[in-house]
Amino acid sequence: MLIALMARDKPGALQTRLDNRAAHVDYLKSTGVVSQAGPFLDDNGDMVGSLVILDVEDMAAAQAWAANDPYAKAGLFEKVDLIAWNKVI
Repeated sequence: MLIALMARDKPGALQTRLDNRAAHVDYLKSTGVVSQAGPFLDDNGDMVGSLVILDVEDMAAAQAWAANDPYAKAGLFEKVDLIAWNKVI
């Protein structure tokens, strides 16, 4: 099951993102369930959120993955949405 994780950072949280980026990227690579991932950018090109496409068994697995993301543990996100996604192209 593909799940799109769309997260928006708290305002002014770029340093939190930068401080936890290496751990986050390691987590993305090591869990084996990330199909695609990358940051949302503002008009200045600064990172302000995340899009992660997870390939997991069910929504519960996606929720567990999201809760263990180092960014989530650092309190980076203002809002996180997990939505079932269907890849067409």
